[in-house]
Amino acid sequence: MTTISSMTKGFDANRLLPPNEALERYFACVTLPAPQTERVSLDAARTRVLASEIVADGAYPSAARSSMDGFAVRAGSQSRTFRIVGDVAIATVPTRGIGDGEAMRIPTGGVLPEGADAVVPVEDATLNGEKIVVSSHVAAGNAVVQRGSDMRAGESILSAGRRIGSPELAVLATLGVVDVPVYRRPLVAVISSGDELVAPSEPLPVGRVRDSNRYAVAASLEALGARVRHLPIVRDVAEALEHALREALDECDAAVISGGSSVGAHDFTPIAVASLGSPGVVVHGLRVRPGKPTMLAAIGTKPVVGLPGNPLSSLMMLEGVAVGIFERLTGAPAAREETAAMLSEPIDVPVAWTWFAPVTLSGSSATPVPMRSSSTSAAARASGYVVADAPLAAGSAVCVRRFLCGGLR
Repeated sequence: MTTISSMTKGFDANRLLPPNEALERYFACVTLPAPQTERVSLDAARTRVLASEIVADGAYPSAARSSMDGFAVRAGSQSRTFRIVGDVAIATVPTRGIGDGEAMRIPTGGVLPEGADAVVPVEDATLNGEKIVVSSHVAAGNAVVQRGSDMRAGESILSAGRRIGSPELAVLATLGVVDVPVYRRPLVAVISSGDELVAPSEPLPVGRVRDSNRYAVAASLEALGARVRHLPIVRDVAEALEHALREALDECDAAVISGGSSVGAHDFTPIAVASLGSPGVVVHGLRVRPGKPTMLAAIGTKPVVGLPGNPLSSLMMLEGVAVGIFERLTGAPAAREETAAMLSEPIDVPVAWTWFAPVTLSGSSATPVPMRSSSTSAAARASGYVVADAPLAAGSAVCVRRFLCGGLR
């Protein structure tokens, strides 16, 4: 585990961990609490994460129904002429059945009368007074939606941990689940630190930068399923950062800090975290680019993530590494779009390092964007990013990860 003395000596590249090993070490040292549950209405359930398995309470549909407008008949009749003996009204159960050689008019969705096991579509029947004539044998099950063909009683339809979208909402509504069990969204404090920062609404003196990181970080956290609480900008004073972290962890389930996570004279984040309690800083520094100064820590069971102050590094490390922590807090994997593509230019990666390389997409071709960690616009110019653990030649097949909260450019 990182100590205060090691934080002040700079990064030893040979001792830095790759992202996957860093997360393994983190979860070996930190026990995160299981997500708490709550119930919400159907209208409020979109994008939330199911906390309980959803099981069908009966057969759906509850009776055999017609899938087309036509005539309900009994298949296997020797005759191809059927006498019409009535009509099936939609949303009602027929009060009489049919026998061999008989038919009833039936609309799409109508319940089959007793004795019927097939439907002759209107276009396949010739009407002759109160009779229909079919040109060929009618097979059992023709144009019929069988009872229980969609869902069976006791069948598991949706599993816990599934993010709720349009298909899931349709199932919940069909099953009459209007009080939906979901995981509570964790509350995450977002803090920006640095003497150079000013709010986006303020004038920009030379040498200062507007605080953009907190908005990018907050958007990604919300896309993961968290709620966000913004805390004021913290200046480069160790006591101020420690105070802000105490406030954050008193009120929230986790904290994310951008800036102050490196090893310079004014980088106080690791020292402030180490002073608050155990396990403290678990990982400080990763074998990645951009984002080497990333810090993974916890106070008790509450995660504290220290992100680099450079905008591209901050976003990449949240979405590429710290995402694993927040997936556990929210109870579901990130809902991420991924696109298969082929590199138009090489990506050079040093041995044993991991590159999070932003790329633009044009059709199936991915072109690397110049990777300047201090750039605010690099991510906005990119369609997503490629994770490279080894050099990739032009023409290599890659998977482009879209940003969690971004347009599909």
